[in-house]
Amino acid sequence: MHHEHEEIIPDEVFINDAHRIVNEAEKRGIIIRVIGAVAIRIHSMEFEELHKRLGRLGEGKQNFSDIDFIGYRKQKKEIEKFFEKVINFVPDKRINLLFGYKRLIFYHPKNWYHSDVFFDALEFSHDIFFGKEPGKGRLELDSPTITLADLVLEKIQIHEINEKDIKDIIVLLRAHEIGETDEKEIINAKHIAKTLADDWGFWYDATMNLKKIKLFAKRYLDQGKMDQEDYEDVIKKVDILLDYIDKEPKTKRWQKRAKIGTKKIWWRPVEEVIR
Repeated sequence: MHHEHEEIIPDEVFINDAHRIVNEAEKRGIIIRVIGAVAIRIHSMEFEELHKRLGRLGEGKQNFSDIDFIGYRKQKKEIEKFFEKVINFVPDKRINLLFGYKRLIFYHPKNWYHSDVFFDALEFSHDIFFGKEPGKGRLELDSPTITLADLVLEKIQIHEINEKDIKDIIVLLRAHEIGETDEKEIINAKHIAKTLADDWGFWYDATMNLKKIKLFAKRYLDQGKMDQEDYEDVIKKVDILLDYIDKEPKTKRWQKRAKIGTKKIWWRPVEEVIR
């Protein structure tokens, strides 16, 4: 007897639902944006084949496991009502009671996937802030996803980065140009550099991860998962990012923390929420 969520859920379900949920929320004045791998796919559709060829979760497995969002804490009540009453998702009552000030978890009505909704910031190994005021934060800069720069930050902040995250960044970089603005298809290297210039621990993990991406890109080239053009393009863009990060003047806070270096833990150990 198979439960429904043991079937392979096609990518299209995740992509379509992500658009639908953000749009339905928008109609009600609720601002939520897609984060993570699904956001990267939505923003990089013309390199969908590369994403599939790299196979994020392994051969023959489905590519996504959830659709995660970020919103503003000021809209928490509206967001809860929206997920439960409008799109009929099932709340994780225990988690939402314990951690609701930071994040909520909801399950698809058929249990095909779950959705985490974060508020104001992503606080994983390092912190990425979006603001607290609906209408005045970074969430409004793009739709239905967070901005490209924030997607890059979300992936390169991971202290113990996985191959699936590396594959996501490769696709994101391949699909976009690097610049200094938050225009829709531009990765704002200035925003990334400024964020890292104020947080030594984040800077340390992010630069290490960008260098790792170059090593893995070479491996994927050798395995035939990327072609020469993909490979050279991604390497070039990683180097541009590293150059921006390098040239950005570091803050007092960054310099003070840099003196301590790796003698003291520089990341936040992230516990998976036990479901």
